[in-house]
Amino acid sequence: MLSRSCFNLLNFDQYLYSVDRARIPRVMTFPGIISEFDEEGLEGNNSNVEVDNEYERRIIVANQLPVKAYRNSETKKWCFEWDRYALDTLILQLKDGFSPNVEIIYVGCLKAEVDPSEQDEVAQFLLDKFRCVPTFLPLDLINKFYHGFCKHYLWPLFHYMLPVTPSHGVRFDKSMWQAYVSANKIFADKVYEVINPDEDYVWIQDYHLMVLPTFLRRRYNRVKVGFFLHSPFPSSEIYRTLPVREAILRALLNCDLVGFQTFDYARHFLSCCSRMLGLDYQSKRGYIGLDYYGRTVTIKILPVGIHMGQLQNVMSLPDTGKKAKELKEKYEGKIVMLGIDDMDMFKGIGLKFLAMGRLLDESPVLRGKVVLVQITNPPRSKGSDVQEVQKEVNRIASEINKKYGKPGYKPIVCINGPVSTQDKIAHYAISECVVVNAVRDGMNLVPYEYTVSRQGSDNLDKALQLDGSAASRKSVIIVSEFVGCSPSLSGAIRVNPWNIDSVSEAMGLAVTMPDPEKELRHEKHYKYVSSHDVAYWARSFDQDLQRACAEHYHKRCWGIGFGLGFRVVALDPNFRKLSVEHIVSAYNRTNSRLILLDYDGTMMPEDKVNKAPGEEVISVLNGLCSDPKNVVFIVSGRGKDSLSQWLSPCPRLGLSAEHGYFTRWSKDSEWESRPIAADMDWKRVALPVMEHYTEATDGSSIEQKESALVWHHQEADPDFGAWQAKELLDHLESVLANEPVLVKRGQHIVEVKPQDISKGIVVESLIASMKSRGMPPDFVLCIGDDRSDEDMFESIASHVSNHFLLDKAEVFACTVGQKPSMAKYYLDDTVEVLKMLQGLSAATAAAPRQLPMLE
Repeated sequence: MLSRSCFNLLNFDQYLYSVDRARIPRVMTFPGIISEFDEEGLEGNNSNVEVDNEYERRIIVANQLPVKAYRNSETKKWCFEWDRYALDTLILQLKDGFSPNVEIIYVGCLKAEVDPSEQDEVAQFLLDKFRCVPTFLPLDLINKFYHGFCKHYLWPLFHYMLPVTPSHGVRFDKSMWQAYVSANKIFADKVYEVINPDEDYVWIQDYHLMVLPTFLRRRYNRVKVGFFLHSPFPSSEIYRTLPVREAILRALLNCDLVGFQTFDYARHFLSCCSRMLGLDYQSKRGYIGLDYYGRTVTIKILPVGIHMGQLQNVMSLPDTGKKAKELKEKYEGKIVMLGIDDMDMFKGIGLKFLAMGRLLDESPVLRGKVVLVQITNPPRSKGSDVQEVQKEVNRIASEINKKYGKPGYKPIVCINGPVSTQDKIAHYAISECVVVNAVRDGMNLVPYEYTVSRQGSDNLDKALQLDGSAASRKSVIIVSEFVGCSPSLSGAIRVNPWNIDSVSEAMGLAVTMPDPEKELRHEKHYKYVSSHDVAYWARSFDQDLQRACAEHYHKRCWGIGFGLGFRVVALDPNFRKLSVEHIVSAYNRTNSRLILLDYDGTMMPEDKVNKAPGEEVISVLNGLCSDPKNVVFIVSGRGKDSLSQWLSPCPRLGLSAEHGYFTRWSKDSEWESRPIAADMDWKRVALPVMEHYTEATDGSSIEQKESALVWHHQEADPDFGAWQAKELLDHLESVLANEPVLVKRGQHIVEVKPQDISKGIVVESLIASMKSRGMPPDFVLCIGDDRSDEDMFESIASHVSNHFLLDKAEVFACTVGQKPSMAKYYLDDTVEVLKMLQGLSAATAAAPRQLPMLE
């Protein structure tokens, strides 16, 4: 299957919709390929890629396929088998979390370089026999995509390492970013070839494919997409240094479900969305949700588990017991601590060795007794940074062994991997303690594997001469607090890997801890690990993905935006965009019109510093007011003095200030205040509280109105401002519990106002006034963007349902921006509001003049 990686896929509009895209052939046989897979691993699979109505399908997309590929040394033909014990075998193991009627299709790179002339043949065979779809990337693209952008740029940055100097990490390179996007587009092409977008669920794995959701969502607006990040997600202070930060965030928000290992990683992601995209998130019945253009993106927090069955099968093998017995004899009389890590700058191997040296320095009694066995897996990428780490590790180990070693004893034993799963389990079984000392790590399953191995089996118990009782089940885990599995290991000794003394003390505690305490810690860990295995993780993620996609076909969807800024707008079928043609037609048919307009966020953009209206706004308002059939009001939470000053060029415009506390029908009329039973003594209680929070929150301010007090935090730090607003709300509700006031949160505000003041009451008052003057409205237009405007929409809806308006009345309640709302219509922004009002104003200018209906 010929790769199309030569395209520049950053500009993918033309390519995305090409109709001549080659597809995987459905029925083909190739006698030149042999396979060594076992049939058990393919149970439930069928050879036809078409959807069987009895089967559900999950498309698992990862950087690499869980398949080993090699050429037969004699026949020179390609051979394939499941790679059950590879580092990336997780995507193969997760199928245990699905029921037998769920078919799994894998999409990813093959761990071999296949000649283009053989790619079609290999792809068809892998699809038929393994349900795998290979993405063949040219070597130069792999180098830029994987080794360049992924491993040398994203991986360090996501682990909190910034390339502050050319010699300290790799800086952002646009060509590598383009390669990353191009590779993700090729993955998307492969998904297109096998997906049924109405039925199948797509589950994307890890940071290699973070922009893939945008390509899928662009092609199929209702595609069901989940993403799980196995690495850490950095804090916003680190992530914001990424030049393509918004493109990646928006791509992840094109998923339905985004999963993280820990709450910290999820919190960092949410903070980035809040700070860089201005998105708010909230907990919805235990689920964290982000509203993104009408779609709810669900956030899931669940660490990955291990495959219990696979470990237990290996533990039961005779060779495993034999290896464990040999290791026990080799380290007879020694206390073994174990470390298993990739050769990586973030694994903290050097810091671990320094802690071991400190332990021997300060505890002479342990010299000759304690051994740290360090198994090091090969690095997953190449570069000078890995070589430097290797040199440092070797140097520290050599110095400590030289200082404390003696014939028959080396305090640090280094084993260069890879080692077999049997060897790892044998080492786990004879180790009193495992040390995971990474300075930053996402998915690290070593503590889980160690716990299960220490639980033992009949085979291991016999080899190690254990009685098999609960008293023989004991283990100790030392884990860095910066590792993703740390929160789930409540019985572990958590350490700061940078604190050498702390890690050394933890090692000393681990080797001297009484056996009963080791047993209690082991029991606690084994209970968690055995019940939260990889099948539990996969099943839980899949259930939440189905829940997150349940509303797909209950909404109208369409795509907007270009390139990686593409997103889908999803709205309730009854919630539609206000058409200028439709409202102008209704406008022309009616004779008594009430037009209610919010000010901030409706007539004027929220982010504009100078809130005074421009000539265009004044012209539109005067045009509407010039029609004697119209009653036009600005209904705002702002004070009357500001509104009077800004809108003085509109003499016939009605104003309702402070949510209706003050009202005037025109510039020449007097302000009328709404009678309130209670006095304003509550201000003396609320104002000092607000002043306290203002002093403590940089960027916040207090607006004092005659009827209300408003605390603004729009200019404050987004997270701190929201946090302080919540605290202020609780504080004010407590101290004002016996006062006749309402304490409400709005968009970047906390407001205290009398109970019987709201924009909804303004609507009721104006409609009643027009009725009393013999001109009940047959046309009502109400536009607003804030929570306070929902009171107007609710009041209008109540008037319609209770028939308080004329049966023939044309009613248009319209919110600005797509959001859940009581309104039936929406416009995207203030620009569209102005254009729509200009359309009505033009209709007013074209209509013949009549006598004034209202003075």
